[in-house]
Amino acid sequence: MTTLFVRHQVADYAQWRKVYDGIAPAQQAMGVQDQAVYQAIDNPKDITVRHEFATLEDAQTWAGSAVLRSAMHDAGVEGAPTVWFTTRS
Repeated sequence: MTTLFVRHQVADYAQWRKVYDGIAPAQQAMGVQDQAVYQAIDNPKDITVRHEFATLEDAQTWAGSAVLRSAMHDAGVEGAPTVWFTTRS
């Protein structure tokens, strides 16, 4: 099991959430098995997303996908996201 975390700032959380929810079918088609969204308490525009995948390769494919890149643009992500991959030990 591989976990992908993506942290970024957004211009408007409501707009970001609408786009994020709209790509759920693409997430599932590309191997996302579970997901969660975390919003910083002191800054509602600071978002961290967790996605679970069966393999690192699946996680890397999603992280580099045109679908995700386009969604982040459309959702108003500001600046470059911080992305990291983990595995449960």
